[in-house]
Amino acid sequence: MRKLPIFTLGVEEEYQIIDPHTRDLRSHLSKIVDGAKVILNEQVKAEMHQSVVEVGTNICKNVQEAENEIKFLRSKIVELAAKQDLVVGGAGTHPFSRWQDQPITDDPRYHNIVNELQDAARSNLIFGMHCHVGIENREIGLQLMNQACYFLPHIFALSTNSPFWEGRQTGYKSFRTKVFDKFPRTGLPEYFDSVASYDNYLETLVKTNCIDNPKKIWWDLRLHPFYDTIEFRICDMSLTVKETMCIVAIIQAIVAKLHKLTQHNMSYNIYRIALIKENKFRAARYGIEGNMIDFGLQKEVETKLLVCELLDFIDDVVDELGSREQINYVHEIMKNGTGADKQLAVFNQTKDLSKVVDFITSEFTKGL
Repeated sequence: MRKLPIFTLGVEEEYQIIDPHTRDLRSHLSKIVDGAKVILNEQVKAEMHQSVVEVGTNICKNVQEAENEIKFLRSKIVELAAKQDLVVGGAGTHPFSRWQDQPITDDPRYHNIVNELQDAARSNLIFGMHCHVGIENREIGLQLMNQACYFLPHIFALSTNSPFWEGRQTGYKSFRTKVFDKFPRTGLPEYFDSVASYDNYLETLVKTNCIDNPKKIWWDLRLHPFYDTIEFRICDMSLTVKETMCIVAIIQAIVAKLHKLTQHNMSYNIYRIALIKENKFRAARYGIEGNMIDFGLQKEVETKLLVCELLDFIDDVVDELGSREQINYVHEIMKNGTGADKQLAVFNQTKDLSKVVDFITSEFTKGL
């Protein structure tokens, strides 16, 4: 039997830096990032808002390596924050912080983005988790990107963790995506029939000064312009390491399974992006508690049932990838709810958004 290639992983997480007294987001004035660079080199960087820290793993051979790195990165940022009397949290949005009160990082890159996008950029106070999966052949990578689009709402529903925005309960399980929708070149990627047409699209945007480099394609899933990876960007930032690693393991398994199909001259159905958008909206609105559309059956099905079908679909590659333990955590998410469900439960019990922030920061360090 033909063995799977090694599907390397790179995971990026965006952390909230929080004042433990006011529970509001707080500028770290680069002290955390500068301190972290001594230990972590290029694995940590500032983001557009001064209250955000982004970390990224090295290239990892498997899920276990990625999990160890994420635990290490979370621990180090918590340690450095504590020295500044600050705490760290993981969620797609802060429950009540106002973007108008959060200073922008003094960096030419961010000044340029704000200059071009104005309040769309200033208000982009959101936190995500991105997962890169290594694919050396770009043509195969593009095929897998086209096919994997169908599964983006399933993954997204499991990650939903941003029910509040500026002190309001939004009615969404993920309001983060609604905030990000204001940016150009976001959302689900369109279908490309070849790498040549994809590269031509990127070159046209650069040539016509729409973008100065191809990294300003901020889709939910993209064939990376510089690395040999496909990058999943749809997920909210997770509360815990276990949630992050469960979703990362599912993403890797989807890519591995689709790749396995191509090795047998098969492929997964490619559905219209206009249809997949319907499922993405449902995932943002209801998380795992609603229904999504089964396009094959052409009817509504409980999202949790579709997640179970996804687990069946990827099952034959999971043991070879060595990620069954991480993937099995999905049953805990289905039973106990996503980060959004847990945040809402705390708020419904306490009617106090400060208690929701305390919950977010306490969950962040679980399992470290």
